[in-house]
Amino acid sequence: MGKFIWLCQIRSLLLVLFFLSVVDSFLSLSSSSLNPTPLCLPEDTSALIQFNNTLFIDESAKDLCAYPKTKSWNESTNCCTWEGVTCNKVTGQVISLDLSCSMLAGSLSPNTSLFRLQGLKRLDLSFNNFSGSIPSGFSQLVSLTYLDLSGCSFSGLVPSNISLLSKLISLNLSSNGLKFGSQSFDMLTRNLSKLENLVLDLVNMSDVVPTSFMNLPSSLKQLGLKFCNLKGKFPTEIFQFRYLEYVDLSLNSLTGCLPSSNWSSHLKYIDLYDNQFRGSIPASIGNLTKITFLDLSNNEFQGQLPSSLFSLKQLTDLVLSNNSLEGFLPTHVRGFQDLKVLCLSNNLLTGAIPSWPFTLPSLEELDLSGNRLSGPINQIQKPNSVQKVDLGYNEIHGEIPSSFFDLVNLTELDLSSNNFNGVINSVMFSKLENLLTLDLSSNSFSGVIKLDVLSKLKELTELNLSNNTLLSWSSDSGSNTTFQELDTLYFSSCNVRQFPNFLRSAKNLRILDLSNNSIQGSVFKWESEGWEQLIVLNLSYNSLTGLEHFPGKNLKFLDLRSNLLHNLPLTPLPPSLQGFWISNNNLTGKIPPSICNLTSLDVLDMSRNYLGGVIPACLGNFSHEISNINLQMNKFRGKIPDFCVDDNALVNLALNDNQLEGLLPRSLSNCTSLKFLNLANNKLSDTFPHWLRVLPDLQVLILRFNNFQGPLSISNDTKPSFSSLQIADLSQNKFTGLLPTTFFQNLDALKHAISRHKSMFQEAWENLGLYQHLALDYYGQISLNVTMKGSDIKLEYKRSLPIFSGIDFSSNKFYGKIPDVIGELHAIHMLNLSHNNFIGHIPPSLGNLVELESLDLSSNKLSGRIPSQLTNLTFLAVLNFSDNNLVGPIPHGNQFDTFENDSYHGNLGLCGFPLTKQCDNGDEPKPPASKFKEDEGSPISFLWQLVMMGYGCGAVLGLSTGYIMFTTGRPWWFVRMVERDWKPNVTRWVCKIRGKRNIH
Repeated sequence: MGKFIWLCQIRSLLLVLFFLSVVDSFLSLSSSSLNPTPLCLPEDTSALIQFNNTLFIDESAKDLCAYPKTKSWNESTNCCTWEGVTCNKVTGQVISLDLSCSMLAGSLSPNTSLFRLQGLKRLDLSFNNFSGSIPSGFSQLVSLTYLDLSGCSFSGLVPSNISLLSKLISLNLSSNGLKFGSQSFDMLTRNLSKLENLVLDLVNMSDVVPTSFMNLPSSLKQLGLKFCNLKGKFPTEIFQFRYLEYVDLSLNSLTGCLPSSNWSSHLKYIDLYDNQFRGSIPASIGNLTKITFLDLSNNEFQGQLPSSLFSLKQLTDLVLSNNSLEGFLPTHVRGFQDLKVLCLSNNLLTGAIPSWPFTLPSLEELDLSGNRLSGPINQIQKPNSVQKVDLGYNEIHGEIPSSFFDLVNLTELDLSSNNFNGVINSVMFSKLENLLTLDLSSNSFSGVIKLDVLSKLKELTELNLSNNTLLSWSSDSGSNTTFQELDTLYFSSCNVRQFPNFLRSAKNLRILDLSNNSIQGSVFKWESEGWEQLIVLNLSYNSLTGLEHFPGKNLKFLDLRSNLLHNLPLTPLPPSLQGFWISNNNLTGKIPPSICNLTSLDVLDMSRNYLGGVIPACLGNFSHEISNINLQMNKFRGKIPDFCVDDNALVNLALNDNQLEGLLPRSLSNCTSLKFLNLANNKLSDTFPHWLRVLPDLQVLILRFNNFQGPLSISNDTKPSFSSLQIADLSQNKFTGLLPTTFFQNLDALKHAISRHKSMFQEAWENLGLYQHLALDYYGQISLNVTMKGSDIKLEYKRSLPIFSGIDFSSNKFYGKIPDVIGELHAIHMLNLSHNNFIGHIPPSLGNLVELESLDLSSNKLSGRIPSQLTNLTFLAVLNFSDNNLVGPIPHGNQFDTFENDSYHGNLGLCGFPLTKQCDNGDEPKPPASKFKEDEGSPISFLWQLVMMGYGCGAVLGLSTGYIMFTTGRPWWFVRMVERDWKPNVTRWVCKIRGKRNIH
């Protein structure tokens, strides 16, 4: 009985095990049938293979992309297993294709097999290289919800039928060469009613009106419109879209304001960099509790920073630089616990710098430069891990507190252009072993630097201690000091008297600036042993008398201006030189033959020396690289060599104040890039170079004090004729004949002042290339010769002269009437037709020259009355009508009430104020109650009687750069320097000259 029971139990157990195994097999079978690898549809496989066969792999993209995803595609395998392909698990239809960064290249035809994938919902072809336009066939993929064609090298118009993809949730067409038409974009915004993400960065949308964005669906979460050439007022309501999280409008020309309320509570990212938004930053911005990135820089925001801004707790980047924000920084903050970047530079902030920025736990970069922050820096409690600090161009004074140097993670420190003082000692830098760049320039630091102090900065690559006039190197230390990583050293305008020894061991030094010091004697070969890697060497404005050899083989920019050098080294110039400045020395002899081997030379300035002989022919036949040649104020003789025989890159040519003779080389007409030509004060004998009229960019033509003769023969054909000319100085020659009307009719640049200012600066600044950082020194030093009361006075203006335009035809033999057409030159500042034989009346049209500041018609045979229209010239500072046959009463009003007797001397028929001779008709207006009197010795009183005799190479660039820097407000470091040192005096003088007119 027991055995039977035991057998029954065994049988039951076996049955259970069998049942369990059957169930397990069934479950496994069911599981595999529920989640199988779908089998790709044959038509989809065929479409993908055909699509891939029309393209090829671009091997040049292997540095950007890991590998081509289509490499795994094989027609004999299931396409649902191919990389980048996703299929519907039930039907096997291809629903997603991700071929981003797959090194694909070629063109997509309108009937490409890709468009047969009717089930496709997601398509990503970004960062491949498809040439041509976007094919219209994309509109066939009506099921698409996600389309990314960014970075595909497409060009042309975005097809309007892309708006037929009504199911799109995300569309990215950024980083192509595409353009959106106004009508096409309107269709897109109205038809894509489900759109959440729209990214069109770098798509040209210049034809799109910003109000079109109001038609975007309220479901929008992301809007990317970076650098789209948008202009006009951007709708404030966009920031109030309910679900908006991300908006990037940077690098456009949009205007508008920020909303005062009802921001989208989901906003996380706002970038308005480089637009024209204005108004204040509203307090409601503190309601953006989710925001992590906020960049409002390079706009026109003003007013005070709202306190609510400093309570944002999730913000990681706050960039508000280059606006007009004012007021104080708060002493404490409640937020900013995650802040990594705080940039408030180039505003109008005042007051002391609080300590809280240095204690924020996550801060990495702090930039408060270019403000009006003052006072000393307080001791810092618990400094954080900040890596970059820029406090330059403020008004901070006192010593640097010792706790400041507990910022042990600092890699970049800029305290330049403040009023810091004290001695630089070892305590300052002993802990900053991670420092890469250090800028303490333009302060009042004093003492002698012991080089072993700075040698603790083992990672230092850039050091700038310039413009600390009480600072010098130690002469008895540094022989064993090395700076293995030092790349750049600026020690200009200090108290250096000899080369520091450590320079010989700075094997990686590439930029060295010791200009404007007191270094004397010769530069010996052994002193420059460590300079072999130099690219830039600036030793200008010292007292060097000799140079044993040119250092290094990689030197590109060598500046030896304003020393006492007598001779150049016998060793050849480095063949890599692009810029060579050695003006204002005592060089004699001839230009060395090695100059002809400088195949990369762009700028050559050997002016203001005693060089003689014939100008080497190679200077006129250089390679296409050279753009600036300045040999003015030497003793060169002979003929001018042929320029631009094989190239047309020459922009500026100054050969004035030499002993050159003969004819002008006709090859100058090949210099199609020429802007500046100064040949004054030579012995040239020729007729007027009317053939230069073909040069489209010629802006300055100076031929004064030569032996040019004959009429200004200008043809009446339709060819370009001096249309860009802004300065024409033909004075002190033997020109004769009538002034041709056509010459003045073609001077377009003197008719349109605003556009000329902008285009000149932009083009000049862009053309400076690698040496923009040296541009103000090299292009901004302008010499002007001014004629006042019969005497030539030489003025030196460095960097600060505004842009100038003028015509000087004085001291020739022109005759006939002054053409009325001169009155169309509305942008001209100076007009000098004195010492000729002009007859007839003064043209009333000269009253239209509203920018005119100097008018000299003296020593002619003009008759009749002085036109009353000339009282409209409210900027007129200099007037000379003396020695003519003018009659009648002198007009009164505006600037005419400021001129004295010598402006009218030698006109016996004139009467009325300021002359003592009274008019007989009784209609003479009463003289003004008080008469303006100029400050004696003021340069403004004769500033615009300019005869551009001493212009140096690059004057056009210097003039335009100086002017635009004032009007645009950039670069800020330059503007602030000029405002402190130059602008107040000039403003005072100009205010006096212009009477009641306000100067801002």
